[in-house]
Amino acid sequence: PQLFVCAVLLCAAVAQTKPTLRKERVHHEPELSRQAHEDNKSFQYDHEAFLGKDEAKTFDQLTPEESKDRLGKIVDRIDSDADGYITTAELKAWIKRVQKRYVYENVAKVWTDYDLNKDNKISWDEYKQATYGYYLGMEFEDATDQFSFKKMLPRDERRFKAADLNGDLAADREEFTAFLHPEEFEHMKDIVVLETLEDIDRNSDGHVDEDEYIADMFAHEDGGPEPEWVKTEREQFSDFRDLNKDGKMDQDEIRHWIMPQDYDHAQAEARHLVYESDQDKDQMLTKEEILENWNMFVGSQATNYGEDLTRNHDEL
Repeated sequence: PQLFVCAVLLCAAVAQTKPTLRKERVHHEPELSRQAHEDNKSFQYDHEAFLGKDEAKTFDQLTPEESKDRLGKIVDRIDSDADGYITTAELKAWIKRVQKRYVYENVAKVWTDYDLNKDNKISWDEYKQATYGYYLGMEFEDATDQFSFKKMLPRDERRFKAADLNGDLAADREEFTAFLHPEEFEHMKDIVVLETLEDIDRNSDGHVDEDEYIADMFAHEDGGPEPEWVKTEREQFSDFRDLNKDGKMDQDEIRHWIMPQDYDHAQAEARHLVYESDQDKDQMLTKEEILENWNMFVGSQATNYGEDLTRNHDEL
């Protein structure tokens, strides 16, 4: 499987973009739930924000007693400094982690492919061997493959070192998750910006000009007229991408483009949960306050019984 992964990596690196294919470079904060946020009728939005969509469905099958019991254990995990109080910051961190559950699951699936010595860490050497071992020391017949390999290996090493917060050149689960999914981690965003710049900057001058910006989205094949959406993107470049109007994008402008300061859903939801459950108004929650308002955080068969009857009736 490693050879296949490596071959895919190299093929992906040299593949030409289809003429009308638009790459999605912008990383938006995801919605916490597709449910409406209507607390007077249903806490479904809060359940999915606090637990994640799949886990919220699991809690729907529990009795109130089981729900409260599991919620109590979750509260202990959220209280990262174990001081007995849940702050808005701790709740926000929990919600963000829940919403990123898919990336942790993705890492769990591939972990054993890389942790070759089974020490529950992945060293840079293990990753390099698992991903590039076949190509190390190899004489390349194809110059394009050689160029891709020489570009990808140091780029991976740079990203690995950025994710390796304690500098021991061995990634634990959190560090390896940041390595594989850098767009999800604040301390990795500079790397995402740099890699985006390198992908688009064809003349290697450290900036992205308008033509490079357009070429990343649209490849001329027949020299015909540009589609209307490409003309619109040229206007976007001059009006909203090139903020200092010097005709090109630097790293700060690229960051502004691909990582816009979206509405912080996790922060808003954390504040909302604290506000609604904070009985003594000290801006923090105790486990008792959360369990007192348990049905806002988690669901159960009892709280959803009437809703289920209605839904089943509608489906019939």
